[in-house]
Amino acid sequence: MKKKLLSLIVIATLGASVVGCGSTSSASGIDSEEVPKSAGETIELTNVSYDPTRELYAAYNELFAKHYEEEFGQKVEITQSHGGSGKQALEVANGLEADVVTLALEGDVQVVADAGLIDDGFTSEYELDSSPYTSTIVFLVRSGNPKKIYDWNDLIREDVGVITPNPKTSGGAMWNYLAAWYYFEQQGQNDSEILDSIKQLYANVVVLDSGARGATTSFVENKQGDVLIAWENEAFLSLKEYPGEYEIVVPSVSILCQPTVAVVDEVAKKHGTADVAKEYLGYLYSDEAQEIEAQNFYRPSTKSIYDKYVFTADSNTITEIPADGKWINDNINLTDINHFGGWAQARADHFADGANFDSIYEQ
Repeated sequence: MKKKLLSLIVIATLGASVVGCGSTSSASGIDSEEVPKSAGETIELTNVSYDPTRELYAAYNELFAKHYEEEFGQKVEITQSHGGSGKQALEVANGLEADVVTLALEGDVQVVADAGLIDDGFTSEYELDSSPYTSTIVFLVRSGNPKKIYDWNDLIREDVGVITPNPKTSGGAMWNYLAAWYYFEQQGQNDSEILDSIKQLYANVVVLDSGARGATTSFVENKQGDVLIAWENEAFLSLKEYPGEYEIVVPSVSILCQPTVAVVDEVAKKHGTADVAKEYLGYLYSDEAQEIEAQNFYRPSTKSIYDKYVFTADSNTITEIPADGKWINDNINLTDINHFGGWAQARADHFADGANFDSIYEQ
């Protein structure tokens, strides 16, 4: 299983260069003339996604291909590309031909929309702001939690080495940063004090990887650092792949992470895949897909399925995946992106050139 995870990480290195058969990349613009697919032709679809969704979409693509052939009588082959969400968004904006994007946050999809490739109003195309599943941010520590890390304030201790990705390239890293900001805000700190605390946290970062899976590699495979700030699904996958070696610590406050999906309209028109692309994203909300999302440790948006996976936690530490499959800890104080004024405001305040994150590394 460890070799399997490592091989997936190697794939991630190549992910941004992967495109569907017959597609071409052009930074100078895309011919939007639609080329319809004939009835017996295999449809090729490219999904450009963020870093830790490989396992999810490997399972979902198989489900969707079966569904589409049964429902519409055509075969579908889906090509995946994975990497840090911010980097992936820029790749698509600059010519990587994705029929759909399934990125870590609305703001990264907006980058593609700003390039003229996605129609306005993409968050209204599907339910729940086009977010078929959610996640949150937790800590992954080594078995026994030797550094006694229980909350965000422990990450600014001088004896703690932190692993987290770079918000300049990783959507998950932006969620990590904002969750930490929210914690220190809840401690009564003003903006200047919060920024000082955030600077202390990043001063403890041992490796600032470009994406979430790379950060997991640094912590799990390379044994660097004392704590990984992780997507919830990535932390549970580590528990599954390395039983007895790691523990999840749920901090007192975190953030509701809302990955966003969208059809890349101009590319889908060019490829003649608009209809199948819409069906591909819409089917993520089906009960069958929601079960797959939950089984891959994403929080499903369908309440009846979500409730099946909720458990009552008696501790903020999770040492193993429960035997009954119930893994969702519903007792977390979660903020969301609206607390920061939405993604446009959050990016301007924290992640744009010269904003708060850049000030962390000013000499």
